[in-house]
Amino acid sequence: MTDTMRRIPGDRSIGMHASITRRDFLGSTLLASGASLLDGWNPRQLLAIGRGSAAADAQDDWTGYGGIGEYSRSNGNTYAVMEAGHRMRDGAYDPLPPDTIDTGETYDCVVVGGGISGLAAALFFQRQSGPDKTCLILENHPIFGGEAKQNEFEVDGKRLVAHQGSAIYLVPYPHSFIARFYDSIGLCTPKLTYQKWSGSGTEMVLSRTPYDSAGLGRGEYGFWFGAKFGQKPGMWLIDPVGKKMEGAPVSGAARRELYRWFSGAAADQSKFDPPKYEGDEISRKLDAVSLEQHMMERYGLSRETIRTFLSPVEGGGSGLGPDALSAFCEYAADLLHPWDDGSGEVVQMFPGGNTTIARLMTKALLPPSIDGPATVEGVTRGTLNFAALDVPNARARLRLSSTAVSVHHDGDPAKASSLSIAYAKDGKIFRVKARSAVMAGGSWTTKHIIKDLPEAQRNAYAQFYRSPCMMANVAVRNWRFLQKMGITGCRWFEGVGNYFDVRRQAVCGDVPPTISPDNPIVLTLKVLYAYPGDSTENQGHRGRGEMITTSFRDYERRIRAQFTEMFLGAGFDAGRDIAGIVLNRWGHAYLNPQPGFFFGKDGKPAPRDVLRAGPFGRITFANTDLAGAMDHRYSILEADRAVRQLLDQVLS
Repeated sequence: MTDTMRRIPGDRSIGMHASITRRDFLGSTLLASGASLLDGWNPRQLLAIGRGSAAADAQDDWTGYGGIGEYSRSNGNTYAVMEAGHRMRDGAYDPLPPDTIDTGETYDCVVVGGGISGLAAALFFQRQSGPDKTCLILENHPIFGGEAKQNEFEVDGKRLVAHQGSAIYLVPYPHSFIARFYDSIGLCTPKLTYQKWSGSGTEMVLSRTPYDSAGLGRGEYGFWFGAKFGQKPGMWLIDPVGKKMEGAPVSGAARRELYRWFSGAAADQSKFDPPKYEGDEISRKLDAVSLEQHMMERYGLSRETIRTFLSPVEGGGSGLGPDALSAFCEYAADLLHPWDDGSGEVVQMFPGGNTTIARLMTKALLPPSIDGPATVEGVTRGTLNFAALDVPNARARLRLSSTAVSVHHDGDPAKASSLSIAYAKDGKIFRVKARSAVMAGGSWTTKHIIKDLPEAQRNAYAQFYRSPCMMANVAVRNWRFLQKMGITGCRWFEGVGNYFDVRRQAVCGDVPPTISPDNPIVLTLKVLYAYPGDSTENQGHRGRGEMITTSFRDYERRIRAQFTEMFLGAGFDAGRDIAGIVLNRWGHAYLNPQPGFFFGKDGKPAPRDVLRAGPFGRITFANTDLAGAMDHRYSILEADRAVRQLLDQVLS
């Protein structure tokens, strides 16, 4: 789940631009089982426990509505994708069944994973390996992109688009590697043009991403306090910064800390010199402590305030609250040094997030795959030609709905000249041969797929902890209820999610050039699952248990009830005003780097360095996991490294 939360370089507060959410607690004994929660259970059993019934209709009842258009069958990890992945994890294909179908295909490189990192790896291989080399991508979802996908709605005749996961990109320096890569795929003008205000009355401040909280410092933002704070019914505090949190139903000490945090005063008064480069003394000191400890020391915040009000807001870019994360998480992505020219336009976002970047990459790799020119506008408006993705005898092929289940060397990894790679598709198991492979999927799958993975790499992967995230996109027919309240964004501290913002979208594709409160929009709720005080690993297991055991209908009911409670007083009617809800569940959305992850501890190497060091036989490793920062730029950079290692050390 990359790029959905990021502190803007040069910004004074790490809290003002955080994407955020906390768990909607089920309260069942199942969730308390912690690290052993999913062991031995398949998705169907977990869902049945969660709702107390059989799972015959699990696909619809769990996956739910997927919207319209090319991404309608691929909203997050659908039930079918999740079940296939869990069968692989549980050893259902160990050994491969006797009826495994040998396709007779041999490729110079097979890339496992068709997200940003996998697409980049295939593109680098195609460009650098020579005109006669072949490459196959195996992607387990019905469409490419990984978490860089979008949802589409049609509301009152208007098409709406929202991201499923990977959201923002940062403007790079013009001659940087990332800038040159963007240019090579058709992203030639990184700064976008955004919608202009056309509403009646005074223009309201609008964010450009769902994570900006643009109204917070302008008096057009609200905090909601509900039953958790003794408020029945709940209460709004509009303009909490301007009012210095006065009227909030919290202690005086909490009000003072929250005001200092959200006003930026805590950051202004902090004397801290951030890391200059990865591995310097400051970054290593940060990696030795938790982000929570760092925030307490740097900003003078109490642990109670962090865990009650800021978790998992701060740390949300790494999927959990500050208690579970290395303090270096907060600064890692900044060390890629985007181009901050002082215009305030560092952060950019397409209407469907980084879906556009994934489509540009696919168009560059397979030109017939998307109709129209290889430009932002071209891939946004162009129709995807699924048949062109996997054409016999093509140099590059992209095979969808194909879950890799086994990768192993044909003989001693040090001497083998080929790999055998098996994948599940349409209820059957197929096998291909490859001279090399890039494992571009996440750490949670790679460690199960490679059957001859050495102990050193296996032990390294055991230190990669992942947590879930659900992106709930709620299409509303208009947002006049927010205008009536005088807000364009809000935050709450209980229930489903934690906040949303009205955003002015980049003008491309079908996005109109203006926006007003009378227009239909999509409000995005980012739902994280944090359990402050529990171990990093255990929080991930508990979160997946909570997310898996909750049906679409239950989440939909909770969201509708929550919106009703919060906005009824402004004339909101859920039955009338909510046009549709799509849930995008990502079971292993975020890498959660614990203290010591980045630079090692107790004299042992960092787990990421073990995997980045070089090939294992004919296999190299990519994915943003290996950087430790959930940012699509790292997905691209890790892919470049992995391919260069193959070309230099395996296929040379």
